[in-house]
Amino acid sequence: MTYNAWFQCIKGCPGQYSLLEIIYRCPKCGDLLEVRHDIEALKSRAASAWIKLFDERTRQNDYPYGSGIWAKKEWVVPFIDNENIVSTFEGNTNLFWANRYGKQLHLEDLWVKQCGNSHTGSFKDLGMTVLVSVVNQMIANGEPIEAVACASTGDTSASLAAYGAAAGIPTVVFLPRDKVSPAQLVQPIANGALVLSLDTDFDGCMAAVQEVTKRKHIYLANSMNSLRIEGQKTISIEIVQQFDWEVPDWVILPGGNLGNVSAIGKGFLMMQDLGLISKLPRICVAQAENANPFYLSYLKNFGHYEPVTARKTLASAIQIGNPVSIRKAIATLQRFNGVVEQASERELAEEVARADRTGMFNCPHTGVALAALRKLVERKVIHGHERVVVISTAHGLKFADQKIAYHFGTLEGIQGTQVNRPVEVSADPQKISDAISRYVERVRLLDG
Repeated sequence: MTYNAWFQCIKGCPGQYSLLEIIYRCPKCGDLLEVRHDIEALKSRAASAWIKLFDERTRQNDYPYGSGIWAKKEWVVPFIDNENIVSTFEGNTNLFWANRYGKQLHLEDLWVKQCGNSHTGSFKDLGMTVLVSVVNQMIANGEPIEAVACASTGDTSASLAAYGAAAGIPTVVFLPRDKVSPAQLVQPIANGALVLSLDTDFDGCMAAVQEVTKRKHIYLANSMNSLRIEGQKTISIEIVQQFDWEVPDWVILPGGNLGNVSAIGKGFLMMQDLGLISKLPRICVAQAENANPFYLSYLKNFGHYEPVTARKTLASAIQIGNPVSIRKAIATLQRFNGVVEQASERELAEEVARADRTGMFNCPHTGVALAALRKLVERKVIHGHERVVVISTAHGLKFADQKIAYHFGTLEGIQGTQVNRPVEVSADPQKISDAISRYVERVRLLDG
């Protein structure tokens, strides 16, 4: 069976456009495009057959199907040549049973999807393998693409630079000056990208890269390019697969540019359309209070939306005041009976520290999602018996400086309640034993 996919306007304007065409917006109305699949062709294979195929491919070494994304190739970009796929065997990330942390929240069935356990340390790899692979196919077909470019708050630039380097495609990243962590900055530098440090915020970088990529020899890699969504939607498929094809009750994720929520929604809807699942979860998008346009629109039942000027937040990757995927995100939340919550700087920092004490090592964006989870549990929107999955978007090691500042009391405006500094003690065995005893008692108190 031959499967197909194409670009189409999210508003439903007539016209289909090849995934190998350099196009980012609908030429008729100017809105974003989305990837559509030939669902009727996909239905020619039974749901049970798709499940069997995906399970058989999981973690195998047959390139590229060992990738969590390319194991679902027919649902992603079905026609791409395997030799043009650029993969680091991304995906297949751990679904962490957060049992101890869940007990503190009085939740019986809490899980954290560790999307940051990926090649460059963030979920961005899931979409970037698709985009760079398609560009690689376009170049192989003779398309005169000279470089691929993106605006970023850190993680997208790292992912683009790594996949571009693996493919031998030049990459250009637009970063807001002094607004990304050193670990995030060094990644594209190390992978040989042209790093443009602009004296603006992310929204300014996004405006600049959109202008530059109007010239078709520079290809746009931001999430307004819906090829990225095709990789990120496999998060949903992977979660359900890891639960033996059962759907959780809730999925909670941090939201900045808002591509990820529409991607996760798309994955669930595709499984439902093809008969692999029979229900949908509820979705919560969590925003930092200092960059919360989606939350403010939600308070008005999405009847009104306007961008905000994003203020500085520890969750730097979602410090975005004018998200490009706002329309897709609103449609997803409405379809999934979703909610939007926000977290202050203190709330997200505290939740990161609490969860870290139970065996995780979270990025601040995951802290935003965890803080939202706590609020929803306290308001009894989420109930103790429900199965909840929190999406962790990046590895905590990218934010080691921030964690050190928290525990040493130098994080501006935050007095932490979970501070755990090194204990300076002499080499006297008795004094060491006393320090150990005090530590053990503190752990007992933590578990209540």
